Amino acid sequence: MTALDRLAATIAARKGADPDRSWTAKLLAKGPEKCAEKFGEEAVEAIIEAVKGNRERLTAEAADVLYHLLVMLAAREVTLADVLAELERREGTSGLAEKAARD
Repeated sequence: MTALDRLAATIAARKGADPDRSWTAKLLAKGPEKCAEKFGEEAVEAIIEAVKGNRERLTAEAADVLYHLLVMLAAREVTLADVLAELERREGTSGLAEKAARD
């Protein structure tokens, strides 16, 4: 089991936790829209660090992005396994061909 798998499992387990005792439960209790907003904020912070070229800060912000992505997905009942299955489905397909198929 990878760190990402463990993180996804922890997030799933916190869905019913007390929001006063868990940041994840607090985010989830605010609803999918707030989870999406927080993900967006973290993504912007990662972009800023990527532009600045600060490797250490980018690494930290990327970890935040992954966490908040998983929280956002959990808020909409999408699992890490669902996302990984989609990536596997796309594996071996040209990115250009995959994008054209969606347009």
